[in-house]
Amino acid sequence: MTIKLGLVYGGKSAEHKVSLQTALAVIKALDMSKFAIHPIYITDQGEWIRGNQLEGPVEDVKALQLNGEGTAISPVSLNQELFPAKSQDDDKIDVVFPLLHGPNGEDGTIQGMLELLNIPYVGNGVLASAAGMDKIVMKSLFAQAGLAQANYVSFIKSDWEKAAEASFQKVEDTLGYPCFVKPANLGSSVGISKCNDRDSLIKAFVEAFEYDRKIIIEEAIVGREIEIGVIGNDEPICSVVGEIAPKKEFYDYKAKYEDGDTDLIIPAEVTEEEYEQIREMAIKAFKAIDGSGLVRADFFLTKDGNALINEVNTMPGFTPFSMFPLLWKHTGVEYPALIEQLVQLALDRHEVKQQIKHTF
Repeated sequence: MTIKLGLVYGGKSAEHKVSLQTALAVIKALDMSKFAIHPIYITDQGEWIRGNQLEGPVEDVKALQLNGEGTAISPVSLNQELFPAKSQDDDKIDVVFPLLHGPNGEDGTIQGMLELLNIPYVGNGVLASAAGMDKIVMKSLFAQAGLAQANYVSFIKSDWEKAAEASFQKVEDTLGYPCFVKPANLGSSVGISKCNDRDSLIKAFVEAFEYDRKIIIEEAIVGREIEIGVIGNDEPICSVVGEIAPKKEFYDYKAKYEDGDTDLIIPAEVTEEEYEQIREMAIKAFKAIDGSGLVRADFFLTKDGNALINEVNTMPGFTPFSMFPLLWKHTGVEYPALIEQLVQLALDRHEVKQQIKHTF
């Protein structure tokens, strides 16, 4: 039976364009004999627009923006059993695939809405999505789980504004240079700066606080950037590992999504012991945030063979330059099969949830 799949993409986020590219790649990979694909576009102003069922592949992201097409909807209309609509065209979606990156999508907000609507959805739940988005909370959970990671400090904007000099001094005393300044709740390397002195640190604080009220500053680790894919629910499995070899100073937004000017080495050259260490840490991190569906776990691998976890991404990109689908391709899972597996994991998790008692 054909599965009615709602693809939610766009979003009110600085990563809006990234989401469009992810949606385009997923649509091109889906088997339309198995899925009835319904595009649901969230504009950068937060308006929801539902398009007609796709009859064929989409050629570019402009078509996905549904300009002049589609119907403005309330997201609650996605479950017609709870909120019946007048139009029969907006009937119930079987499962939703949130292809959203950043705040207002990857952070648990959409996931919470879908939970309330009792609609199966691909990927992580509310807790894992929120924890995976907030780098400060994430690192606290990793520390509790005993995972090795880089040293870091964090600030909220109001505290920094009251004591800027003390904030800068704390970074210098605790971490030194070089260091990386990042918004706490953003991905795709948006708003990230590498700092080598006080002047660059000041500029980095200002830029990062433009994207979030909380920022995190991490020590620079000398090591290889290693990534691994994780899929599953209660019994997650891992892909081969890959290595990021940016030709620039670090793997920034442009390298990830625009020019492809980065070498992705898959599989990465690691020893069996190093792979096993990374695999075990990735699964431990997945369980620490109560993950489900998928994550991409990012590590630093030092010269002495020790792995430090950097972060997990609960909705990794699916663009042609993205590491996550490439890792699984080299593991033996092609892109269409990967998407189908993620959809099935969503349906399996939803079925388990339906067995939970809600009365006493």
